[in-house]
Amino acid sequence: MIAPRWLAALLLCATLALPGTAGAQSVVNSTSPTLAELLKNIYGPNGLIVDSQALLPDGSTHSAHFNGAFQSEFERFNIALVRQLVALPLPSPAAGFTYKFDASTGTFARTTQSFGPILADRADTIGRGKFVFGYSLQQFDFHSFDGLPLSHVPAVFTHDDAQLGGGRADIITTDSAIAASVTQSTTFITFGVTDRLDVSLAVPLIRTSIDVLSHATIQRIGTGTSPATHFFEDPNAPGGFGNQRTFIAQGSAQGVGDLIVRGKGTVWESPAAGVAVGVDLRLPTGEEENLLGSGSLGVKLFEATSFTVGALSPHVGLAYQWNGATVLAGDIATGTKGNLPSEVQYNVGGDVSVDRRLTLAFDVLGRHSTGSPRLRSSPFTSQGAAPLVYPNIAFTLQTLNVLNGSVGMKVNVARTLLFTFNTLFRLNDAGLTTKLTPLVGLEYGF
Repeated sequence: MIAPRWLAALLLCATLALPGTAGAQSVVNSTSPTLAELLKNIYGPNGLIVDSQALLPDGSTHSAHFNGAFQSEFERFNIALVRQLVALPLPSPAAGFTYKFDASTGTFARTTQSFGPILADRADTIGRGKFVFGYSLQQFDFHSFDGLPLSHVPAVFTHDDAQLGGGRADIITTDSAIAASVTQSTTFITFGVTDRLDVSLAVPLIRTSIDVLSHATIQRIGTGTSPATHFFEDPNAPGGFGNQRTFIAQGSAQGVGDLIVRGKGTVWESPAAGVAVGVDLRLPTGEEENLLGSGSLGVKLFEATSFTVGALSPHVGLAYQWNGATVLAGDIATGTKGNLPSEVQYNVGGDVSVDRRLTLAFDVLGRHSTGSPRLRSSPFTSQGAAPLVYPNIAFTLQTLNVLNGSVGMKVNVARTLLFTFNTLFRLNDAGLTTKLTPLVGLEYGF
């Protein structure tokens, strides 16, 4: 089903203010062969290397190479980002209109009063022989990583063999701004095989964009009187010993994401309640090297329980998402794969039938996993008789508990055509987070 043209106008474009700089600087634009390697290569394929006129004792040229967690470990940002792709809450492929065939009358009778949840699921199936086509559009503009704002990511780079002191005590401090966004438009189709069994196919189209601006400053802790040892040469003023440089990297990619095939069946039902179980099979059809997909097979087993209490329909759900191995969790340059963490997902919420054309929906959605990349502040103390403390970051592997809220509505605009409006918002600062995630969608059943 093709969405109306005006729907595209609802796509939200995000911009992130990058920190300004003072003084004359040189600017380096970095290019990367793939989006997944952009952060790793922002300072160049060989890392952060400054200019130097110093010579080693054997007369060879001094190569001042500096190392830092931002470049060596911040590619774990890719894992966090692709896990968002894997765990992005898709609108439920269960139809707003559900039916059951009445053999006594030879007709289909509607079985639910409300149009159901938006990002969660309910036990009801759509009915034998029924079809539903749906479309949704979501925009994710990532704001912070474990509570640390992406607009200011501090990092310290230390010299090779820094423990030897002297000129090697010099460090480079960086302040980086990262603008990362994902636009996801999903088309899905659901077919009622029987009154108790549905099958669905979801096809997401993904656009991922990352822009990075990093300001680097040489802190001459061990070479204060010898600027020629470590400096940034300004191409517009050769011969000077600059101490600042700006690095820029940007890229975007778009294409088909990971396809999802679903089967869902009702295992128990009564006039006022029901329980369904199902399985989602995620196929690695998206290009993982460009952060359009996970690069791994995924299987999610889920359960959905729903009730009817007058106009209110509460629901709860529990799922286990298993993820396979992918180069995004290993080393994309060598093709080495690592395991993408699996997780437990849960939701609790309800939907309210306000009248025959309007349903309001609300949910709390959670994710829990172990061994996940976590970012934390880790101040760096310099060497010397009067050490200074600089802001810095570090990565660890720890438990991750993500909690989001969701509120929205479904409006019946004509016959079995529904329009969906929803907002997803964070309830904690764990993982890669957005402030607000809008969703618009439509659904038609027959």
